[in-house]
Amino acid sequence: MDIRRAVTPAEIAAAEGLFDGPAREEWSARFLASPGHVMLIAYVDGVPAGMVTGVEMSHPDKGTEMCLYELSVDEGYRRRGIGRALALALAFEAESRGCYGMWVGVDTDNEAALATYASAGARDEGLFAMRGWPIAPEAAAP
Repeated sequence: MDIRRAVTPAEIAAAEGLFDGPAREEWSARFLASPGHVMLIAYVDGVPAGMVTGVEMSHPDKGTEMCLYELSVDEGYRRRGIGRALALALAFEAESRGCYGMWVGVDTDNEAALATYASAGARDEGLFAMRGWPIAPEAAAP
């Protein structure tokens, strides 16, 4: 297995099967152009087998932390340690960027994800509630 940072929209498009839907070129370019965004892709025999994305978040009184935004391993490559390796690679990237920590939000019934994160050293920090604001482009206009 080889883990490499994605640097072009073409690399992301080649790994599109790891995402929930199609990778759009303009969104891929915007992601890659953002200095605090990271995408690592795991390759097995040259084939994209898994990916992880991270987003740096900075605050004036807290410093910078890394959010593990999404982790995905192709079904045919699961249970081989790829998810763990990707989480650890992102943690290493966060450390090298000077982040004070890394966190991930995960559904409490997602046993595979919970096991993967635990195997990579993540600790349970207690209950977490998440609220979202879906924003449609027309709703954001003045």
